[in-house]
Amino acid sequence: MTRAMSDTSELVPEAQAAIKCAANGGDVEFDSETSVGYLLRDTYRAFTKILQARISAHGVTIGQWYFLRVLWEEDGLTQRELSQRVGMMEPTTVTALNGMEKRDYVKRVRNTDDKRKVNIYLTKKGRALRNVLLPHAIDVNISSVQGVSVEDVETIRRVLHTMQQNLGTL
Repeated sequence: MTRAMSDTSELVPEAQAAIKCAANGGDVEFDSETSVGYLLRDTYRAFTKILQARISAHGVTIGQWYFLRVLWEEDGLTQRELSQRVGMMEPTTVTALNGMEKRDYVKRVRNTDDKRKVNIYLTKKGRALRNVLLPHAIDVNISSVQGVSVEDVETIRRVLHTMQQNLGTL
């Protein structure tokens, strides 16, 4: 559930100070090198760029990758469930599935209980991609933490989970 802020008093002090600065004619400063969101975005983009380069050699786009990852864990989801699990809008899911169906990675099957629903199943070719592509994802993840202690990696994971929970309440 999204919570709308009724006024600026609900903002953290740093955000309140930025509003006050702007109201007094000053320029609000927000250094991208210290912005967690910006750093996460740049890190995500670096991960995505490298992984895309590796999986594209196997005929898979980064958009298709997200759907394959979910289906490898839970095959037979409806299109709506798949969209929700991946966090994509349904029209984006349809486009990705069309491409995946053309490449024979998935097949759509009308739900026998509810004819309005369509379930998505991996084909043999789609299932086989798991053991081809996941090693690339593992390598990118391991390479990204070279020189980072095991304790710091665990801290990163814990902090990111907490941030996801915090953002989920906004």
